[in-house]
Amino acid sequence: MPCSISVHKIRISDNKILSSSNPNPSALPWREIKSEIINITADSSQGVQLVILNPYKFLFEKINLLIIITIIVLSFIIACIIFQIKIISRLQVILQIREDFSYAMIHDMKTPLSTIMMVQDMLKSGRLEGKPEIKNKYMNIAESEAEHLFALTNKILTISKLENHKLEMNKTEVELTPIIEKLTEKFKAKAQKPVNFIISLQAKTAYADKDYLGEALSNLIDNAIKYSKESVEIHITTEESERYTILKVRDNGLGISEADQKIIFQKYERAAAAKCSRRNGASGFGLGLNFVDQVIKAHEGRIFVNSTEGEFTEFTIYLPLETPNNKHIR
Repeated sequence: MPCSISVHKIRISDNKILSSSNPNPSALPWREIKSEIINITADSSQGVQLVILNPYKFLFEKINLLIIITIIVLSFIIACIIFQIKIISRLQVILQIREDFSYAMIHDMKTPLSTIMMVQDMLKSGRLEGKPEIKNKYMNIAESEAEHLFALTNKILTISKLENHKLEMNKTEVELTPIIEKLTEKFKAKAQKPVNFIISLQAKTAYADKDYLGEALSNLIDNAIKYSKESVEIHITTEESERYTILKVRDNGLGISEADQKIIFQKYERAAAAKCSRRNGASGFGLGLNFVDQVIKAHEGRIFVNSTEGEFTEFTIYLPLETPNNKHIR
C-alpha cells in the first residue's frame, strides 16, 4: 500500500472516526502518523485529524538505495582496513626476520673473520718463525674458518638458485658408504665434544646428486652436534622400500617442540634454533634445514622430522629410486 494522507472526522469524546477521506482507514497504529485533533464544532464535540498512512514503507523505499550503497562502501572500507592490518603485521614479521638474520649473519661470520685476522697478525709479527708445528696448526685453523665462510656464502646462493629452479641436480646412482664415512670422519675430527656414530646401511646406494646429498647430510649431522648435550650419539641408517631409498639421521640432543617442527624447514626459521642457541651458544642463519629441504625437493623426494624435547630428533629422507620414468627428470 503506497503512502497516502487521510483526513478523519472524529468524535472527540471517544476518538471514534465518524467519517474519513480514506474508505479503508488503517487499524494498525504503527503504520500511521497522526496529527493533533482540531476542533471544528462550537461545543467541541467533533474535530478533524490528519493521518499519514504507511509512512515507514515510503521512507524506506526512498532511502533503500542509499542504505545499500552505504553498506557496500562500509564493507569495502572495513575490508581495506583488515587487509592493511594484515600487511602491517606481515611487514613487522619480515622486519623482525631481517633483523634476526642480520644479527645471526654478523655473529656467525664474526668468529671466523676474527680467527683469520688473528692468524694473519701472528704471521706478520714473525712470532711463529722457527715454530713450524704451531704455524701449521694456525694455518689449518685459518683455512678451516675460510672454508666455513665460503660454505655459508655458497649455501645462501644455492638456496636462491633452488627456489628459482635455476639449479639442476646431477643425479646418478651413488654409493652411500663413502659419503657417510667421509662425513663421520670430518665431524669426529672437528667436533669439540665427544661424538659417537652408529651406522647401519641396509641400502648401499641412492639415486641422487652426490655433492648435494652429502651437503644435506652434513647439515643434519652438524645440527645434531650443535644442538646436543655434552655427549652426542648419532644414528645414521639407510633402507630401501619399493619406491624410495630411505635415510635417517637420529640424535640424542635437545629435541624440537611440536610447534617448532611445523616451521623448522622454513627459510630463516629462528624459533627452535634461536632457543637452542641461547641455551648452548650455537649460532646460525636458520638456513641449514631450509637448504636440506630445498635439496631433497630438487631430488623430488621428501623429508620429515620426528622429535621429543630433551630426548631425540630424527630426520627421515625419502629419495625416489631410479626408474625408466625418472631417468631424465632433473
